[in-house]
Amino acid sequence: METRKARVPVLLVHGIRASATMWRFQEKRLRAAGYPVLAIDLPGHGQRMSEPFTVPAALAAIDDGVAALGGRVLLVGLSLGGYYAVAYAAQHPDRVAGLIAAGCSAVPHGVLLEGYRLVARTIHRLPDRGLWLHETMARLLLPAAGARDVLAGGAALDVMDSGLRATSTLTPLPSLAAYPGPIWLVNGAFDHFRLHERRFLAACRDGKVVVVPRATHLSSLAQPERFTAILLGIAGRVSAGARPA
Repeated sequence: METRKARVPVLLVHGIRASATMWRFQEKRLRAAGYPVLAIDLPGHGQRMSEPFTVPAALAAIDDGVAALGGRVLLVGLSLGGYYAVAYAAQHPDRVAGLIAAGCSAVPHGVLLEGYRLVARTIHRLPDRGLWLHETMARLLLPAAGARDVLAGGAALDVMDSGLRATSTLTPLPSLAAYPGPIWLVNGAFDHFRLHERRFLAACRDGKVVVVPRATHLSSLAQPERFTAILLGIAGRVSAGARPA
């Protein structure tokens, strides 16, 4: 029987404009199941909103979280956090027992990213820098509890351009290929960031795609029960030393 001591620590990394609070539902369930768990804020987000966002700073934030959990974790990142989780796992495979890259199965370059940056810059020119739109869309697109969780840490309105610019320098396909451990690409069924899902899966040495039914891009918030069931199942497999089926 699996013991509490044997359970892999879980590090959770949030998406852009969000913060550690977006993982409240998953943190509660993981702790109840006996898993050590930590959700971090990336630079420019949450309690670190005044800090500049750069690739080295984001990777250092993940490294600090890994160290706080004892050095070898199940690393879980969604959207922006997913891209940096992939990059971190490639650089530090000895510190990552397993990787969940959620909502980040699209290459962050080219027309897709530049269009996203253009929209973000336009919204940022609004008198409130897009705060009303951000909060309204969260409440319209997410369940009430999910909207509360994602908004609780504040809206990182000023990080969009620097965050997207930094992310455009990442190379997730080579990074996935460089990480030798088990990888789960977890995507919402209606996630527009599934664009290159097959390429991402093909890049993995030991990977599996898991689709969250009825979920959009922020699958952990849109379908928290389903996402958390997947997360707990993967955490159990990593704790037992199992690979993706």
